[in-house]
Amino acid sequence: MTSFMKDSDERVLKVAIIGLGKMGLLHASLLNVLPNVKLAALCDKSGLIRKVSGRLFRDVQITDDVEQLAGLGLDAVYITTPIPSHFSIAKTIYSKGIAHNWFVEKTLAANYDDAKKMCVLAQVSGGVNMVGYMKRFAVTFKKVKELLDEEVLGELVSFDAYAYSSDFADVKKGSASGSRGGVLGDLGSHVVDVALWFFGDLKVDSAKLKSLSSLSTEDFASFKVSNSNGLQGQFGISWCKKEFRMPEFGLVIHGTKGNIRVNDDEVRLELVNGESCRWYRHDLNDSVGFLLGAPEYFREDKHFIESVLNGNDAEPDFSTASKVDFLIDQAKERAEKDEQ
Repeated sequence: MTSFMKDSDERVLKVAIIGLGKMGLLHASLLNVLPNVKLAALCDKSGLIRKVSGRLFRDVQITDDVEQLAGLGLDAVYITTPIPSHFSIAKTIYSKGIAHNWFVEKTLAANYDDAKKMCVLAQVSGGVNMVGYMKRFAVTFKKVKELLDEEVLGELVSFDAYAYSSDFADVKKGSASGSRGGVLGDLGSHVVDVALWFFGDLKVDSAKLKSLSSLSTEDFASFKVSNSNGLQGQFGISWCKKEFRMPEFGLVIHGTKGNIRVNDDEVRLELVNGESCRWYRHDLNDSVGFLLGAPEYFREDKHFIESVLNGNDAEPDFSTASKVDFLIDQAKERAEKDEQ
């Protein structure tokens, strides 16, 4: 483990994490092994979580109040709280001068209006900003991005994108599936971000949302999109699919020279001239220095930290990620119109 030893002669970033749910603890654990990082503070409202975290992470200041992070000389802050709180926390970080470099778990905000405001705050703050769309750091999706940049499919014609899980396969009326904010922002935002990364800006042409509970959040989403070049696309998103014990994200992309199928585990390229290739995760150098959750989590944290250290822009930054919020808002608004 010598590669993870911190060099006292190099700059060490002091980092705090706000929100110690699953993602907050995952990022805390990864940051704790990265070189040039000092996990300096943790913040959460739950007394029980603070107590447990204090046993897991030694020599770390733990608080229940974001404002108490001021004056600690922090270089960066991770916001891993529920999505509706992202904007208010970002305002506090900015107004109190807590840190200039911000990492926010997806989605950037609860809606596009708040996302735009967060972009302004980050720009004025002047540091590096990034949103945790970790599929961009998955080796299979990165391989497809390379193939598309090489135009191996010729002119792109259409795509089908999906994000499925069985998290609420047995959802009942009045259940709490909406506690995670709806399937579009929770599960679907990942595949929406990947599509925007692959194809550029998209607009929603039609949409259908369905709730299987009594809450005003969606459990199923289907919508069609297009871009200025005539590309047609369709999204299918649901966390009520019994056959998907683990969440799965994927796309099928059609072009004039062939098609590509991609998910978390493999890439399949089939050209009209009869040529075909197949790559699995292990074929694409999927190893990382420290494995926790999935390799892409390590890569995204490493990317953010190195961007801060080197003064480089990180991707996806707030501006890029705000386009996901914009498309999700479009889908919701269009679904309301299509129901009328």
